[in-house]
Amino acid sequence: MIRRILPHPLLSGVLLLSWLLLVNDFSLGHWLLGAFLGLTIPLLCRNLLLAAPRIQRPGVLLRFIGLVLCDIVVANLQVAKLVLGPKAKLQPGFVEIPLELTDDLAISILASVITLTPGTCSADLSADRRTLLVHGIDVPDPQALVADIKARYEAPLKEVFPCSAL
Repeated sequence: MIRRILPHPLLSGVLLLSWLLLVNDFSLGHWLLGAFLGLTIPLLCRNLLLAAPRIQRPGVLLRFIGLVLCDIVVANLQVAKLVLGPKAKLQPGFVEIPLELTDDLAISILASVITLTPGTCSADLSADRRTLLVHGIDVPDPQALVADIKARYEAPLKEVFPCSAL
């Protein structure tokens, strides 16, 4: 019975809290409106929401998140040095990354991580989902970029998500 009224309780709570923080008014009227939104939006979207993914190795996922955060900071400094430093001969280019991942969520996370890391951007995914096209701001050695992405990002994602590799 409760699941029919409140299909995603965490989402409902997040929506209520988000509404209250967005309007920055904690009056009774906004609590009621936030509760209404928190109840109706998950009900209307219950068929659109995906099931929570199964995570095989949560420890690897935590290390992966830490690695990505550190890589973002380091890449910010590297890009700032390239842009603000002496006139360097940049070698921008596109690189095709052959994917071993098959899970849509894992591929999406990989593409997002590449785009979030300054200096690289996911540009396209092939129709067969086997190749990811990545643009780099400075790619003197394309094979080194491919090896780096596969080792640092794709390998941990293969461990974290079940059925995500061939």
